[in-house]
Formats: sequence, C-alpha cells, structure tokens
Amino acid sequence: MAKTLSELGLTVKAGRDLPISGLAVDSRKVQENMLFAALPGVNVHGGEFIQYALRMGATAILTDRQGAAIAADCIAEYDPAVVIAEDPRQALAYAAALWFGQQPQATVAVTGTNGKTSVTSFTRQIWQLMGYDAINLGTTGVEGDWECPSPNTTPEPITLHKMLGDAAAAGITHCAMEASSHGLAQRRMDGVRLVAAGFTNFTQDHLDYHATFEDYFAAKAGLFTRILSEDGVAVVNIDDAKGIEVETLCAERGIDVMRVGRSDAADLRILGQRFDATGQDIRVDFVGNIYQLRLNLIGGFQADNVMAAAGLVMASGGDPEEVFSCLTELTGVRGRMEHAATRGNGAAVFVDYAHTPDAVSTAIKALRPHVMGRVVAVIGAGGDRDAGKRILMGQAAAEHADVVFVTDDNPRSEDPAQIRAAIMEGAPNAIEVADRSEAILRAVDALQAGDALIVCGKGHETSQIIGDVTYPFDDVEQASISVAALDGAL
Repeated sequence: MAKTLSELGLTVKAGRDLPISGLAVDSRKVQENMLFAALPGVNVHGGEFIQYALRMGATAILTDRQGAAIAADCIAEYDPAVVIAEDPRQALAYAAALWFGQQPQATVAVTGTNGKTSVTSFTRQIWQLMGYDAINLGTTGVEGDWECPSPNTTPEPITLHKMLGDAAAAGITHCAMEASSHGLAQRRMDGVRLVAAGFTNFTQDHLDYHATFEDYFAAKAGLFTRILSEDGVAVVNIDDAKGIEVETLCAERGIDVMRVGRSDAADLRILGQRFDATGQDIRVDFVGNIYQLRLNLIGGFQADNVMAAAGLVMASGGDPEEVFSCLTELTGVRGRMEHAATRGNGAAVFVDYAHTPDAVSTAIKALRPHVMGRVVAVIGAGGDRDAGKRILMGQAAAEHADVVFVTDDNPRSEDPAQIRAAIMEGAPNAIEVADRSEAILRAVDALQAGDALIVCGKGHETSQIIGDVTYPFDDVEQASISVAALDGAL
C-alpha cells in the first residue's frame, strides 16, 4: 500500500508529491520511503532525530519550522520532501486517518476527569447486548469483541488509527473511546470520525502536565470544539459547572446536546436511587418517559456513568426502549468499585481507581449508603505527578471515611515518606503504613461485621513503580489474599 503526500492531505512543493510506504514517529522504526513525523516534545524536539530517520531511508519529513531548522544540514544533504506544518501533530493525525482509512461506523468518545473508563465500558456492553460487534478503548486497553494491546489511554495517532482500521477490518462496527486530556492536547484523536461525544465532570488532576485549570479544561473542551463534527451529538453532565460551559461551546457550533444529570434541565434525568448491599434501584425520566431499573453496581455515581453511556448509545442511533432494557445486565468495570472479597463476618472489600481528591470523596461517599457499619479507606498518591492534590486527597478521605490508612501508591522517583507526609497533613488521624500489602492486610483485619473497605488509587493496575523498578502488585489480588489469610482459608 502506498499513498502520495497529497493523498494524505499534506502540502508540498511542486514536483515533490512523493508516494510513501508508511508513517513513523519513532526514527528507529523508519523503513525505506517512509514519512517521518518530527514533532515538538516536552523535553526534546523530534527534529533532533530527523538525521537518523533519513539514514534509515525516510524520503519525506513532516515537522514545524523549528524542526526543519534543527535538521537543516541533513535535510540539505538527503533532500527529502519536507512538509512544514503550523501544527504538525494535527497534520500527522489527519494523515494517519487517511492512511489507514477504515474506522468503525459508530465511534463515540468520552472525556472528563473521572468516569471515562466506566462510561466507555458500559457503552460497549450496551451495544453488545443489542447485538453489535463492539469494543471500548482506553485505560484498560481494548476490550470487547476484538482485542489488542494499547500503551496509553489515548494512543499516539499512528497507533490509534491503525487500531481503528484493524478493528473495522475485523468487523467491529461500534467503538467507545476514552479521550484523555494529554491525548486531546497532543491532537492524537484528530481525524477520528465521531457520531457522539460525552463529558462526565471536571476536577483537579494532571496539573503536572497542564499549566493551569484553564489549560486542562481547554484540552478537554477540544473534543467538542475541534473533533466532534457539527452533525454529531454531545452527551453532557449538566450537573457539573463545566458541563454548562461545554453545552455553550457546542451551541456555538450548532451541535445538538443531550443533557444528563439530576437537575430539572436534564433530558435524561435520574429521579431517585435506593441502595442495598449488592447494588441499587434507580428511577429515570427520559424526555417524559419514566423507567425504574435495577443496577447490580455499587456506588451512586455508577448510575451517572450508566446514564452517560445510555445517552451515548441513543445519540448514536440506539432505540431508547431497547437501551433501557439492557441496563439491568451491565457488569462493573475492573478496578472501578470492584468487589474484591468478603470476610467471613460479611464485611466487603472493594478496589477503586480513585486517585484524585474528588474521586476519593465520590468513591467513599458512594459506598456509604450500601454499608450499615463503618467505611474504612486505604489511600496513597503517585510520585512525579501533581503534588498539590496530595493534602486534598487526605482531607477527602478523612472527611468521608471512618478509618483511613495512608500508604504508598506508585512513588516512582520521589521519596515515598514525603508523599505520605503530604497526605497525612490532610488526614492527621490516619494510620500510616508504608508497605501497601501490609496496609491492605491491616485494613482488612480492622473490618467488623457490617463494615466495608475501599482500597483507592490503583484500580485495574497490576504493578507498583518504586524508583525505576516496576514490581508486580494487584490490589484485588492482595485484598483477596488478606481476607483468605485472616479468615483461615490459606
């Protein structure tokens, strides 16, 4: 397969519209006659690697003026076709979309600080229950009727568009994607043809990458201001203050909005919830039609995630009656309020990915109505990430849990003790246990009849990063082992 640069939407000088054999952003993966994209990076500009790409046989270069200036000498020596773009990341994403061509015919994307993985998984499950071949793509990889490894929540554009093309070729007709702020800011999703896009919420996270809250929100808003087409539908949590801003941005482009939430303004509205030990019953109003449903999911916020998913399915053409009939069969997502084990005295243990102040608060508060006794929480915070949220996470846990254990998450290159100390500032009465496995064991041991434990932070992850070493570690597995050991099952 070969396409010319102009067929990929790339403008070059007359006579330089070369056919290319493929696309690469890693100079080590360049082969003869490929286009190499030299993109600006956080620490180094890709222009530094143009010389290596040309030696490997690249015949075309996509970069910006800075990249071309960095590699001016080797460009003059090898004389490749050079495409200078104001926004080379976006140009690469569009080129990748044209190169791979196919995409699932009904693709939706979800952005927001929390809930993306659950919403995309529930969306995929609903489609499957309706008989479609569907996948969800994001933090937990690619799941559903077709699978492949995914290194990032939102992969770089060549990988992403290859995934979408391969999925379509394998017969996948429906795809729900997570849209991370990093991926949106770096234009990774540009060129994805969306029929609908969802917005869950907006709270503090990723301020190690985004300079300000405004930059963080602007990145997420790009899903609606740039990627979702005017004939698509936005499914927006209208209860979130930023949801109202998203609705305004969509209105400016003439995009239809389906409002989801609990307020009177919602088109898809949660009227009430009743909780028990295994799930919840909810009552819902969709444009005047009332439904009462059973959700076998723990946590009131899961109802919000389910309604967002239902909205996306209906926005992509699903019949409302059929959609609502599927919701009772939904199952939880790995690492998202996942039931890990139950002690002999009936106390349950849950694992959740909550790793922001709002997510910790939401998870603990959501567990409370299902529990007759105390809520015990284990929390930590990752190193080399937004340090400002650590004390806030401690405060959230201290405010909403009865007993708090502070432990290590993924300390990475930071001193774990300093991370724990910052969390303890917000939760001065918490119990500090450095070793995560010991913290989980001690928290499980503290459970009395009627209590519940929530282990926050790592969710679906199966490793722990300490220094530059990655160790196997699974919160669900550790919780199960702790219960078995303490109850004499080992």
